[in-house]
Amino acid sequence: MLIGVGLATASGDTDLMERLAGERFGAAGSASVRAWRQMIADALPLDDLEKLQRTNTFFNRRISFDDDATVWKEADYWATPLETLGRGAGDCEDFSIAKYMSLRLLGIPADKLRLIYVRAQIGGAQSTLSQAHMVVGFYPSPEAEPLVLDNLIGEVRPAGRRPDLYPIFSFNSAGLWIGGATASSADPTARLSRWRSVLVRMQQEGLQ
Repeated sequence: MLIGVGLATASGDTDLMERLAGERFGAAGSASVRAWRQMIADALPLDDLEKLQRTNTFFNRRISFDDDATVWKEADYWATPLETLGRGAGDCEDFSIAKYMSLRLLGIPADKLRLIYVRAQIGGAQSTLSQAHMVVGFYPSPEAEPLVLDNLIGEVRPAGRRPDLYPIFSFNSAGLWIGGATASSADPTARLSRWRSVLVRMQQEGLQ
């Protein structure tokens, strides 16, 4: 049973997370979790927009981008925030999951946040090349244009200022939306096995 993933706010045993990071990844891992804990504490009293920017900046600066084959020796692995911080590296899904859960810990409810799968245009406005990519969307209201947190750029921008991103589907702990649909079409934990797996592992690591 997944406990707590649909609550208005998330909770975390960050002492446990820091201890586990040290056991699995050594002193550098525990130091990375400790820096993350400090970022969360510093950002808690801020408004939502500041929380978004602080979170985006923290992970974009601290985590190096690398693919799953290099970091985890697997073709497609969705890491928990503890794992991403411990390794100090991850791909776009890992950045996005870590940012999403950090914002939940900062008191932003799940219904304002989604993980968004997109096709990202590569090589400028005239390019026809694209690749699969994941970002985090913050929705100030259900019908609002989302603000996008992305590991590719440092600035949190409205979706309308990201013409290089083409949304495919989005999800959070409560729903799954295809394209620009306003109604959820499925239970994300039933449809997305990697999301279900990472939720379970996060709980085992003290993050709910």
